[in-house]
Amino acid sequence: MKVGLVIRQFDPGRGGAERWTYQLAEHAVAAGHEVHVVAQQFVSNNVRRLPIIPHALPKAHSPLSLADAAQHEVRKLNLDLIHDMGFGWHFDILQPHFGSWRAQFERKLLPLPAWLRVAKRALSRVAPRYQALDRLAWLQYADHRRLVLALSKLVARDLERVQGWPMERCKLIYNGVDLIRYTPENRDEVRSAVRRRVNVDDRTQLVLFVAHNFALKGLATAIRAVAMQRQANRPVRLLVLGSGRPGPYRRLARKLGAEDAVQFLGKVEDSAPFYGAADVFVLPTWYDSCSLSLLEAMASGLPSITSSHNGAGELISHGGDGFVIDDPGDADALAGHLETLTDPETHARISVAGRRLAERYPLAGNYRAVMDLWANTVGRVRRAA
Repeated sequence: MKVGLVIRQFDPGRGGAERWTYQLAEHAVAAGHEVHVVAQQFVSNNVRRLPIIPHALPKAHSPLSLADAAQHEVRKLNLDLIHDMGFGWHFDILQPHFGSWRAQFERKLLPLPAWLRVAKRALSRVAPRYQALDRLAWLQYADHRRLVLALSKLVARDLERVQGWPMERCKLIYNGVDLIRYTPENRDEVRSAVRRRVNVDDRTQLVLFVAHNFALKGLATAIRAVAMQRQANRPVRLLVLGSGRPGPYRRLARKLGAEDAVQFLGKVEDSAPFYGAADVFVLPTWYDSCSLSLLEAMASGLPSITSSHNGAGELISHGGDGFVIDDPGDADALAGHLETLTDPETHARISVAGRRLAERYPLAGNYRAVMDLWANTVGRVRRAA
């Protein structure tokens, strides 16, 4: 099959959507598909290694101009199927990795003061960028003959509520995880070395946070919860991986008297050793369509705490194979679960159960499901003119 993948940046080092798309291309090529990638930016080393056919788009100044450039490109390629990751409007399958942008926008407002929420909502109705996003969303969801791949029930509900997208045209496929790369065996292999590297002894509870968008993914809540633990004289350290700006969060930790309990490592090439070294993973996110980092943590046997605003949290049985807090801003609840996980028996039980849950969502199975969807979609979905 001659397949086109549309994404802004074809770069597995950037984030979840980009890494997932790159791995989808790898699996599709291995399955014998001819893979065309339409993107603004390619990472040259990876493009040379992977036998795809790249199509570079010109620099676009708005989401709408990027989508327009993408549709002009894919129309020329005579593809059997177009799979768009949420950036264009000419496709057979749309997979909005970020979910509904309006739903995400509303959830990002939740931690803000009421007056600021009102101001930002008003701005979103008149600012050119927001108007372009609304126009793009209208183009994406105007034709109900096409198919949308939702990463979680959370996303499907948002698309029905915000975009009026019919549930029968929405296919649910949760993200998958590499069960070989992310494994409890890493704990035995790397735990001591990584903890020495970050200067954490075995008596200290090492809490791991992995995300690039610190505000959206709830880093402030994680810092407050760790500060509560420190105030109760419990040995704890929060290790933050990601390319977000640490300055505001260092100041928050300092204000709470926990500056020495929060350590920022920035962007790392391989997160697997840190999952192996940590004691708990936290992601009290305000919005995540289906967090790959949560699945990676559970696959690593790392007990995990997330929020009900994370699509991947739908998979967790609260208290059974992980913990889910209802309010991403509830630092007290998060601190309580951190305390619960200091009990060795509870920690071991959640570790084993989380790994078993992750094993139900293998990465290879995820890509097989997507490629099966391709086969069932070709010839059935009529693209918008």
